[in-house]
Amino acid sequence: MRILDRYVLRYFLQAYFYCIAGFVSIWFIFDISDNISTFLEERISRALILKYYLTQMPQILVMLLPVALLLALLFVLGRMSRSNEIVSMLTAGVSVPRIIAPLLAIGLLTTAGSTALNYSLAPHAEFARKKLLEDTQSHRPQLALMAQIFRNRTDNRTWFIQMFRPGENKFVTLHIVQQDANDNITVNYIATSAVYHPETKAWELQQVKVVYYDAAGNVTRMIPYTESLMITDWSETPFRLSSANFRAEYLSVPELQEYLQFNSDFPPTLLAPFATHLQYRLALPWTCLVIALIAAPLGIGYSRRGILSSVAAAILIVFAMNFATHLFLALGEGARISNWAAAWTPNVIFGVLGLILLYYRSTNREPPRLRLFGQRPLAPS
Repeated sequence: MRILDRYVLRYFLQAYFYCIAGFVSIWFIFDISDNISTFLEERISRALILKYYLTQMPQILVMLLPVALLLALLFVLGRMSRSNEIVSMLTAGVSVPRIIAPLLAIGLLTTAGSTALNYSLAPHAEFARKKLLEDTQSHRPQLALMAQIFRNRTDNRTWFIQMFRPGENKFVTLHIVQQDANDNITVNYIATSAVYHPETKAWELQQVKVVYYDAAGNVTRMIPYTESLMITDWSETPFRLSSANFRAEYLSVPELQEYLQFNSDFPPTLLAPFATHLQYRLALPWTCLVIALIAAPLGIGYSRRGILSSVAAAILIVFAMNFATHLFLALGEGARISNWAAAWTPNVIFGVLGLILLYYRSTNREPPRLRLFGQRPLAPS
């Protein structure tokens, strides 16, 4: 690594970590102010409180890293511009892309870290928060789902479940109907309860009655109530049975892929939120690199007025990018546009804008300015 790279990175990383620490501290203060009464009333231990905040950290970092990256880039490059360090580097023959290359590398590393956090940990933060608080409130019954119906169209099997709790492997009062390719009922399973064994991927039906039918609907065989019946060839899992109650924004990338795979026969309008969020999970971390492409050229200025206007432009562009991201996400969830377009279009648009700004800055040209209300630029004094 060249001395120039180490010099630029040292100043940038210091500001970057300060921004991250500051934003996390502000979030922590506001969150603990909201939850301190709950912690005290439920007498939650310090270890559990620490676990609670550790589960929230991935989601918070995914939201804060782009903002911290933006502010750190604008601060460091602006300070170097005011002290004429950028001009000195350019005079020494170092180009603008070469100056900001290590900063773009940090943006790419931030993208990789955000991708890792957004893959599984960040989507589960909200569920983990509710689960931890429920675990401390043992005297309060957990929320159970009642009268659940699940249709396995691949295996022609329909489940009627009276009650179960999400995240558990036990189900109460089940009626399972097996059909053939012509939708004729072939087997009925009526069980008081069922337990799923994930280690063997087997279902144990307890106190179960099994009735067999022929193609005309006549009973051909009946097994009276037995204490336990093990079934090892069913593809259903507790995750699939409760999938009708899932919200796409709380699912990880593997869970979204599994949902779309097992429910591929659902109408496109029902699958649109899940397909869109799958692409959004992959596209969101690249916002960090796009912000680096926008903020790095705008953070460099050759006059005090130029620096202030560039900083304001960078902040406005990032706000516009955030608005466009949520707009396209809503259009994708409503099946108005494809899931690829909903997730990746804002990154593509503003990424191209960042490359254009970098081109203008590297060629020492000012980018085109918008003239609001037809106002002419002031003549230099």
